[in-house]
Amino acid sequence: MKKLLMSLSVVVLFFACTAVSAGAVSNDMVKVGLRYGSSALFSANLENAVGYGYEVGYYDEGREFQSLGYLDETTISMTAAGTIYMNSSGTYSASVPSGSYRTMGAWHGEVTGFRDFDEAADAARDYDGYPAWVNGEFVVRIGCVDSREEAEELLDDAGARGSAVRSSSSGVLVTVTGTTQVLFEFDGSGIWNLGVLPDGQGEESVTWFKGCRYLGGFEYPRTTGGNLSVVNVLDLEQYVRGVVPYEMPGTWPEEALKAQAVCARTFVCRETKHLASYGFDVCATVDCQVYSGMGNSTNSPTAATDRAVAETAGECVYYDGALIEAVYHSSDGGATEDAKNVWGGDVPYLQGKKDPYEAQTSIPNYNYTVTYTYDQLTWVLQNSGYSIGTVCDVYVAERSALGNVTKVVFTDTSGKRLTVTGQACSNAFYSTTLGKNVRSLRFTISGGSGEGSGTAGGYVVNGTTVLSDLSGAAVISGSGTLGTLKGGTYSAITSSGTETLAPSSGTASNSGSVPSGSGITITGTGYGHHVGMSQYGAKAMAEQGYDYLDILEFYYTDVTIE
Repeated sequence: MKKLLMSLSVVVLFFACTAVSAGAVSNDMVKVGLRYGSSALFSANLENAVGYGYEVGYYDEGREFQSLGYLDETTISMTAAGTIYMNSSGTYSASVPSGSYRTMGAWHGEVTGFRDFDEAADAARDYDGYPAWVNGEFVVRIGCVDSREEAEELLDDAGARGSAVRSSSSGVLVTVTGTTQVLFEFDGSGIWNLGVLPDGQGEESVTWFKGCRYLGGFEYPRTTGGNLSVVNVLDLEQYVRGVVPYEMPGTWPEEALKAQAVCARTFVCRETKHLASYGFDVCATVDCQVYSGMGNSTNSPTAATDRAVAETAGECVYYDGALIEAVYHSSDGGATEDAKNVWGGDVPYLQGKKDPYEAQTSIPNYNYTVTYTYDQLTWVLQNSGYSIGTVCDVYVAERSALGNVTKVVFTDTSGKRLTVTGQACSNAFYSTTLGKNVRSLRFTISGGSGEGSGTAGGYVVNGTTVLSDLSGAAVISGSGTLGTLKGGTYSAITSSGTETLAPSSGTASNSGSVPSGSGITITGTGYGHHVGMSQYGAKAMAEQGYDYLDILEFYYTDVTIE
């Protein structure tokens, strides 16, 4: 097997990394935000794919599940307590639906004084009610009605001694999905969140949620008076199994899959304080890393991805005794980049380098071309919050030593200039409305005034440097004499003969669909932010005989273990 000709500085941990965000923990449980913020749900359904019931309770500070009781139903819904409307299709909502519907009111009769869930559940059957856990106490609640008076009538009808209560803004009702049958109510006053743990009856419990299957349990934080977040709580290795096949195809070489597994594990184990306020470690989208659990019938982990996780179990990468931020991207287009040139702030293990491997594998859409009229650029920039008038010019003002774009300048018709740097060099062009995207930081712009100082015209030297005039440039003549260029017209020897050199021009025609003078054409290679591991580069290295340690060693600089 090939080895890179450089010091073997990667050392990988062979023990489980402990997830530490959202509160220090003593086990290897990971909390994954499936729905939160604007995507939080008024009601969330679960279906036990194994065919058994659920334990209900909460996760303590050490992420251990504390069971309060057991529900026999296999399909349950967790809904924000209060007034709930259910339409004819069995869908719950906080507002009155169209057509026929049933109402579950916020008032209940309540009987107190029960020692545990089973005692409360037994009494609930006598009262035609349901058990509840409210502020650490087991109670029985009867009915879901619209007023105190109706709740008091329910108590009288049941012959129960109790009082009328209203669900609080932190309560969560558990029902049989698609019905008004309440199984349990949980109210931890915002201190504890409802937890639900599927019963696997000795098998690995698998639960359906929103079209995908998930291992582990679930937690439902409720913003006071608001909707429910949905958090999957599961073992670290189970989590990594649910990342690798969605970040890298399971048909890719085993060593590439192993490198992805180590990156995914290291990424989630590193403290992610920006998500701690939501109560979980990592989200399930490209904002963190894609996680879809056990997927569904058309897209799920494979034997190869599971094997890659198992064969690297517990392995994480460190730099100077701390977990690295194991960022990665699809393809680098020829070179990765220093983190400081993309996001600001120097990160010693995220240093860019030329990538000789990536281009040796098949990469779909490796090259891209996108065109913009100046009107489109104006609209995109202004709708992204940039302060600029009508754009009339745009050019690459600076590249890194590796050839990636690090500064772009836009100019409007009043002469005002807008300069963007780092990842904004590509993000500034992004528009979902127009369906346009500059996919990497490795691109050129034609139709603008040209790279360099921003003045029209210029000669590109060595691929990156732009000279407005070649007068005085040193040359070696055919006889070996060193001299300097004079005048304004120059020639160069190309593969097809001698051609006259001309500077780049803002009025030069281009191969794109935007007419000269009315916009620009951007051509580039790669996809992503260019920092850390290239996933297609990992595939290429594996195809060329390198193992996953070689891959990690190449893309992350001087990573070691203390």
